[in-house]
Amino acid sequence: MTTLLSDVRLRPLTVPVSLDAPDAADFTAMVDVRNRVFEQISGHTDHTFTAAELLPHFQDTEDEERFMWLIEVDGTLVGRVGVDLPREKGSRTAYWLIELLREAWGRGIGSYAYEFVERTAREHGRTVLQAWAEQSPAPGDDTLAPRTGFGRVPRDHITRFFLRHGHTLEQVERASALDLTAPMDRIEKLHAEALAAAKGYRVVQWHAPTPPELREGYAWMKSRMSTDVPAGALEFDEEAWDAARVERHDNRYLEGGRTLQVTAAQHIVTGELCAFNELVIGQDRTAASHQEDTLVLKEHRGHRLGMLVKCAGLLSWRELAPQSPRVMTYNAEENRPMLDINEAIGFVPVAYEGAWKKTLQD
Repeated sequence: MTTLLSDVRLRPLTVPVSLDAPDAADFTAMVDVRNRVFEQISGHTDHTFTAAELLPHFQDTEDEERFMWLIEVDGTLVGRVGVDLPREKGSRTAYWLIELLREAWGRGIGSYAYEFVERTAREHGRTVLQAWAEQSPAPGDDTLAPRTGFGRVPRDHITRFFLRHGHTLEQVERASALDLTAPMDRIEKLHAEALAAAKGYRVVQWHAPTPPELREGYAWMKSRMSTDVPAGALEFDEEAWDAARVERHDNRYLEGGRTLQVTAAQHIVTGELCAFNELVIGQDRTAASHQEDTLVLKEHRGHRLGMLVKCAGLLSWRELAPQSPRVMTYNAEENRPMLDINEAIGFVPVAYEGAWKKTLQD
């Protein structure tokens, strides 16, 4: 269905079966406008994806239902609006995004698109809306702190939009970068210290696809990402992971031509996987790498396993992707244990991301 408001049009995104399909043009255009928006906000291309890398994430809807519309003005694509609905039983959460090119700001287009967000959430029985937006405070900016009390974001155009539409700032995440062209001496030293402290554990490492004998252990750790990381007042469903979900997870990377490395700590006596770190790079090995999930299971904390898996992963990554200039990662500002590890390794803050929430009223 096409919806018209003056010269603004929102129309549903068609997800093609392949990029060679006759209807693939819209998907390619959506990825292009996404990349342009991210570059305008961040000032760099580290968040860029190719259409081939993103397509598997849109084709696989087993674990979440995804809605997306293209935003056009006078026939020109200026952005996108999306809503993702987790499929966990009883979920009341909807994750959403509105991304507009800067030249389309200030015309009410975002507010018009936001109507689609709330309408879609209500139609599917979701009452908790949550979204994330990257922002870069400048010196002297008036700022806003989340209810956690950790971190701040500027009261800029993005903040004013969320506040105007009834959202509260619940958390601030720090975007950090590590220079991969620098010497690895410090990381090697920290790795050796972590190995000495992690008596009774060994490092296990693989690249997707996850070996069958490790899928259940990896699945359990992935499920704990929804329960065991600092979340403030944000709401996350406890995710159910099993070997089949791990296989789907891995395939989204593999089918997009991306490389996923998992570095885990294994308890030697029981064989339990109890900590892990993920590093990812796309088809362009000269582009930035991304550190995704990192977790130490609660019952195994206190043995420097977080430092161990991060350092072991980075040392092997240098050999796997020697031309990648840096690693990007995100952590909640109140997650001091993980930030301590990152700062010791050499990660430095480069931007901040606000996590916003609104509970819909009947």
